[in-house]
Amino acid sequence: MSENSLSVILDAEVAVPDELMPIEEYVETVLMAAAKHLHCSGEVSVLLVDNKTIHQLNLQYRNVDRPTDVLSFPQLEGEDIGGLPNEPILLGDIVVSLPMAIQQAKDYNHSLRREFGFLLVHGFLHLLGFDHGSEEEEKEMFGLQEEILQSLQLTR
Repeated sequence: MSENSLSVILDAEVAVPDELMPIEEYVETVLMAAAKHLHCSGEVSVLLVDNKTIHQLNLQYRNVDRPTDVLSFPQLEGEDIGGLPNEPILLGDIVVSLPMAIQQAKDYNHSLRREFGFLLVHGFLHLLGFDHGSEEEEKEMFGLQEEILQSLQLTR
């Protein structure tokens, strides 16, 4: 696997709206743009779920008793986990609630493609160790998100 290449594994447990089709191509395009922007490579798994499933995951892994829009489960966690020669580094898993993305697109009055792209990039940045716990971290992470989304022409 070359630098700046990304392998994406996608699994959808919910129906995907036509606006996001072809979904595999869309997810790969968004995440490849993020990987290229951040000069990284590896493998990412993306799971599309309903609100009930993401609620259960949010409660189990974050002790937050409500659904959320996106969860990230990084494999690296501050460690440099090298893969086998010629094998991608496993960056982790991104779980997106598709019903939440649909609702947020309506609430924010922008396209579902933009909202879903935002959630993918947000989750990807978390896999790479970015966070928004402090004002400084938030400024850095959200700035990167907007740069990547603008490169994809996914503006508000």
